[in-house]
Amino acid sequence: MASIDVCYSPELLHLYDLKGKAVVAVDILRATSTMVTAFAHGAANIFPVMQLEECRAFAAQGCLTAAERNGIKAEGFDLGNSPFAYMDGQVTGRTIAITTTNGTRAIRMSEGAEEIVIGAFLNLEAVASHLAALQLDVLVVCAGWKGMFNLEDTLYAGALAERLQGQFSFENDATLAALCLYQSAKADLGNFLRQSSHVRRLENLEIHQDVEFCLQHNVYEALPVWRQDRLVDLNATAVEQ
Repeated sequence: MASIDVCYSPELLHLYDLKGKAVVAVDILRATSTMVTAFAHGAANIFPVMQLEECRAFAAQGCLTAAERNGIKAEGFDLGNSPFAYMDGQVTGRTIAITTTNGTRAIRMSEGAEEIVIGAFLNLEAVASHLAALQLDVLVVCAGWKGMFNLEDTLYAGALAERLQGQFSFENDATLAALCLYQSAKADLGNFLRQSSHVRRLENLEIHQDVEFCLQHNVYEALPVWRQDRLVDLNATAVEQ
């Protein structure tokens, strides 16, 4: 039986062997939720990059550029990190280069894995179904906040573990802890997270709607996966074929 494990921060990735594994990269508030939303609204490809200047350079290739630092849209870019900015039709058929404080770093640091899947509550079922079909050992990589543990990404890991229990074994206590946390909080995730550091950070920026939106389960079928040097929507590709 394949296993599911949880890495609570990209800073701990050196402790894991990614070879032959499926990584689920998750930054609930908000990078991976925003990427799923972008694909659900017709984005063609997404280049997640680590540095602002690297992202800015993609504009010369005709890409939309998106950047966030410390919860705020970086100056001089087309888009920020709010999922609502990707819903007005401007991303349809476009390629997007994006850099964020935490999420894009978690994705790029996971490149040694067999498969990298972009996870969010918004596409929880699509991710779980894909992992069940793959039957690879799974590592959920929580983006955290600047290398530190956070609640919202851990809650997602627990939600995924709950969905996959019985089909996957739990590698160690990290998975069990995430599952227990999610099961204690799932009746009202928003209220549970209200005192969390990142929610308070975003609330101070008056991004209430973003938080509520990103905690919704199974809104989209989009399934972003890493292919060569970019993210593509595997479910959109399957429909086209």
